[in-house]
Amino acid sequence: MLIDFFLHLKASKLPVSTKEFLVLLEALQQHVVEHSLDDFYVLSRATLIKDETQFDKFDRAFGEYFKGVEALPGMDVLIPEDWLRDAMKKHLTDVERAKLEKYGWDKLMETLKERLAEQTERHAGGNKWIGTGGTSPFGHGGTHPEGIRFGGKSEHRSAVKVWAKREFRNLDDDVELGTRNIKIALRRLRHFARQGAAEELDLDGTIAGTARNAGWLDLRMRPERHNAVKVLLFLDVGGSMDDHIRVCEELFSACRSEFKHLEYYYFHNFVYEWAWQDNTRRHTERILMLDLLHKYGNDYKLIFVGDATMSPYEIAQPGGSIEYNNREAGAVWLRRLTESWPHAIWLNPEPEHFWQYRQSISMVHELMGGRMFPLTLDGLERGMRLLSK
Repeated sequence: MLIDFFLHLKASKLPVSTKEFLVLLEALQQHVVEHSLDDFYVLSRATLIKDETQFDKFDRAFGEYFKGVEALPGMDVLIPEDWLRDAMKKHLTDVERAKLEKYGWDKLMETLKERLAEQTERHAGGNKWIGTGGTSPFGHGGTHPEGIRFGGKSEHRSAVKVWAKREFRNLDDDVELGTRNIKIALRRLRHFARQGAAEELDLDGTIAGTARNAGWLDLRMRPERHNAVKVLLFLDVGGSMDDHIRVCEELFSACRSEFKHLEYYYFHNFVYEWAWQDNTRRHTERILMLDLLHKYGNDYKLIFVGDATMSPYEIAQPGGSIEYNNREAGAVWLRRLTESWPHAIWLNPEPEHFWQYRQSISMVHELMGGRMFPLTLDGLERGMRLLSK
């Protein structure tokens, strides 16, 4: 906002330089003066004018530019509404946060029904009603160790359920940057076979056949050699997985190029009754998990990709899904999947040294029988080595 002021001084034949102007901006960034025009005048003259003989000319130029202005330009704009809402939020200390009560699943759902029946107006900054910026377990933008989020954005990732329409994006299978090392790690999971039509020249067979045929050319063809490993890939999308989109896209792209027999499905947070293949149609084109269990043979290698970071209720509790009321607990479905496809691993993009501090990660790690690996090159190699046994 002060570039025009600087150009005005230059037009008034004052010997001001870009370096001096940057010093003035740095002083403003460090809050050397507040929003007083008089203080700004003293600061700008001290930083821009080095010759006392130019003070008079500076005063005239300053007066012309700021004529009729009572405060520094830009200070009269309206404060954005989201700034005001953030200012209303309660900022708790670690001790205050630790004192917040965890309701438990049954009490949380019962209390929610009571609030929905009783509440008649909007609330903010409270500890009881459905609102924003408070310590109530219902609403958004506040602080609570386990609650139900209504709209808004996830901030502390502690919600048990979310009431909002959420849109997820499909992973890009054309990403190539950074996939080379991932492909090398995936190649540990290889079992080559020649299947299909004979379309490739069999050079050794052609030479041997021609020699046996007294020099007459005997062309031999053979099926192309492919990696015959079958992979069933389940990818967690949305929510906390948004932090890991890049590495998941690189993995997905590498899998598409390395495995000829690759089937993939998406899920959110944890596996339940259904999955989907297109995130834009995940509410209309769901695929029953029971159908997948009957569709693919047990020779498939099962790979889950997800951060396993969620409410423990989503794993252990019927109805615990963050988006709908699932009839059976997620742990039941995970056991069904790993029993149908015993060659299974879970790849976690969260750093391995964080796992011990997240209850949900420990639960998934146990359900997988310890077959969870970090989504790093070393973790991929260890996981592929286990699947290839």
